[in-house]
Amino acid sequence: MATARLDYVAPWWTYWLHNFPHFNFFFQSVDNTFTPEEASYQQSLIFLACVGAVGLGLSLLVLTVYLVCLCCCRRDLDEDTKRPDTCCLTWSAVITGLIICSAVGVGFYGNSETNDGVYQLTYSLYNANHTLGGLNNLVAGSLGNVQTGLKQHLERLDEIFSTNPNYLQSLRFMKLMVNNVIREMTTLPDITKANVDLAAIADQTALIEYYRWLTFLLLLILDLVICLAICLGMAKQSRWLLITIMAFVVLSMILSWASLGAGTATAVGTSDFCVSPNKFIVNQTKDFLSADVAHYYLFCSPNLPNPFQQSLTICKRSLTTMQMQIKGLLQFSLPFFPTAERDLLGIQRLLNSTEFSLHQLTALLDCRGLHKDYLDALMGVCYDGVEGLLYLSLFSLLAACALSAMLCAIFRVWTLIGSRDKEYDDIDEEDPFNPEARRISYNPRRSNIHSFCSYTSSLGNQASLHPPPQSASNVMPPPEYMNQSMLFGGSPRYENVPLIGRGSPPPSYSPSMRTTYLSMTDAQIRHFGTDFQV
Repeated sequence: MATARLDYVAPWWTYWLHNFPHFNFFFQSVDNTFTPEEASYQQSLIFLACVGAVGLGLSLLVLTVYLVCLCCCRRDLDEDTKRPDTCCLTWSAVITGLIICSAVGVGFYGNSETNDGVYQLTYSLYNANHTLGGLNNLVAGSLGNVQTGLKQHLERLDEIFSTNPNYLQSLRFMKLMVNNVIREMTTLPDITKANVDLAAIADQTALIEYYRWLTFLLLLILDLVICLAICLGMAKQSRWLLITIMAFVVLSMILSWASLGAGTATAVGTSDFCVSPNKFIVNQTKDFLSADVAHYYLFCSPNLPNPFQQSLTICKRSLTTMQMQIKGLLQFSLPFFPTAERDLLGIQRLLNSTEFSLHQLTALLDCRGLHKDYLDALMGVCYDGVEGLLYLSLFSLLAACALSAMLCAIFRVWTLIGSRDKEYDDIDEEDPFNPEARRISYNPRRSNIHSFCSYTSSLGNQASLHPPPQSASNVMPPPEYMNQSMLFGGSPRYENVPLIGRGSPPPSYSPSMRTTYLSMTDAQIRHFGTDFQV
């Protein structure tokens, strides 16, 4: 019955990354074969990781040049250009925010893809570890049954059948079969080390992946918060808020460049493995697995013979031969040696148990199960994993460049806020139309003018003041201010008449206050001076 067999083909992006130049610290070309134990190959990956450091240095250099140019331009600004056009700045901030949001979307997708690939890798490693663990248990159990149980029963039967040479000859033949089973069982590969290594690799990989996923998730959330905070900071134009945003932007920019370097080195190294994974695994398992066994599980081709088939066949034949001998002894020896029944039945049970374990061992040693786990692990790492790393590298590059542009926009907003504060500082405090100047000029602690309230309180009852008699000749016309106020509603506003001649908008007073002022006599004017005189 023919079954469809899956073959691994490395994706095109792994070949593209595999062809990246590999250099050591002395700028010498290094072989791109995946050999992580060699120092030169490690240096080539570290050299690729320094791409992030180079990008960070260039970003800081561009920001420094921009700050120097911005400071020089501020010194050359004329007083007539205190309010520059902010349309370009606004659009720059909007475009930068959109780029960061798009990069965050790419980052979320890449983070999810990488996590899926690593999860598939660890899941396959745990499955393979379970298979290898089952193999170890079956081999150990079968050897224990044969080495201890069968030998003990055969030694007791030697004593029981000591008087019958024919039965003793059958026992010697069974001992020969037992030695054959033990010899073939011990020739099976020692996969205990592989079992332990797979479990350790899976646990360590899962732990590293958890922290990697969490770190990128926090970085993505930080970029989103920065986008929202920059909008709020530019709207409120708060210096303290902009300082906080600049600190987080610098932190996020550093993390983005660092993640770009780490992602590039990891993607290239993983691609070097994905291009020729079989060669690396054969080299790593050569201490406890022969080349034919490794190739049998890595390729699982129908043309490759099962390296365990001969040993398994010898074990099965030996067990079958021993079962036939036990059946004959049970049939012919029990009438003469009834005490041998217990040991003969014990040997029969052990043979049945060993044969059942041998069938399970044959199924687990078949290449299809482990080869499927191997293919799933490769698919997870080389397809989802490397693809996710490429998207994460793209996110890091876009976010780092956009954050650098955002820093330039924040610096420009900072200068605009400074110029606005300078405009307010240039206002003359002596300007009578300055609200702050009016507040200072009418401060009772700083003014030498007698307040109207003190005047009324010193005179007592305002009803005792009588207006001076006025003749028709000296009746003064109403002030110009009163004439203007009559145009707006027909009634005079409640204004302080003495402040009209000072060129400053006076406060409002009630009609009673105005009547009291108009009723002032000459003696009162001489007493208070000309402060309230029109």
